[in-house]
Amino acid sequence: MRNLRWSRPTIVLAVLVALALVSIVCFMTLGARGSWSFIIPFRGRKLIGLILVAYSVAISTVLFQTVTNNRILTPSIMGFDALYILLQTSIVFFLGPQMLALINPYAQFGIEVALMIAFSWLLFQWLFLREGRSLHLLVLVGIVFGIFFRSLSNFMQRFLDPNAFQVLQDSFFASFSSIDPTLLGVASLLVGLVSLLLWRMGHSFDVLSLGRETAINLGVDYKRTVVIILASVAVLVSVSTALVGPITFFGLLVASLAHGLIGNSKHRYILPAAVLLGIIALVGGQTLFERLFAFDTALSIIVEFLGGFVFIILILRGAAR
Repeated sequence: MRNLRWSRPTIVLAVLVALALVSIVCFMTLGARGSWSFIIPFRGRKLIGLILVAYSVAISTVLFQTVTNNRILTPSIMGFDALYILLQTSIVFFLGPQMLALINPYAQFGIEVALMIAFSWLLFQWLFLREGRSLHLLVLVGIVFGIFFRSLSNFMQRFLDPNAFQVLQDSFFASFSSIDPTLLGVASLLVGLVSLLLWRMGHSFDVLSLGRETAINLGVDYKRTVVIILASVAVLVSVSTALVGPITFFGLLVASLAHGLIGNSKHRYILPAAVLLGIIALVGGQTLFERLFAFDTALSIIVEFLGGFVFIILILRGAAR
């Protein structure tokens, strides 16, 4: 009988699966006191939310880097985070800070997701679907709109009183400990539908990473495929942002680590590796901060710091070539 030899990607995925399972078990069991009939549903809903966010951010970042053929870019560069902050600022500016707590969570979630998807679709329709327009122009205009949204938000924030601004400021940072459990059903449905669509076209991801001309020569309907992927990315980013708030560098962190650990660019390895790394980071990190630091440290701050550090390294490495 031949000796079975596992490839590097298979070994990496096996280790990541084990670490993700350990993180999930620790999250569900450590420090548990009282009735399990209460603990399991309570922690289970939060666990589902963390996994949804990790999955959405990881998949959207890897696929966005695939279609742009650039491992430094993330979907947040298109202005989604800035649009989310503008929406929160507009609610406080026009309706008052109390509306952030009183507004129906389904209504707020629906408005945020609908606006971000509509914004992305307008960009696609205007800048990419027309003849002679390139994907790079789409990214550039997305950056410009992001700057415009941030400037408009800053302008309105200057007119707020300190108490209203303090209430608003809490929504500027991702909060992994306060995911609304009532939104998990809708979010799971949206993510599931997008995942099914992406799974059916997964065979084209590796071809797209070779570049536009190569993909077209190999028979891929480039424009249609890229539009579907970008629309799916918009939905995933919108769902994750609406659930926990803006996350700028988390996707870059898990995508870069996935590429480094796997050692190749095959999406059948990169995508699950990025998702597993996201689960380990969020679930494992949240477990550490809840049990060891008693919420004294915000997980989003650590994640964004590490992601920003990776971003700087990638830029310096690219500049050194």
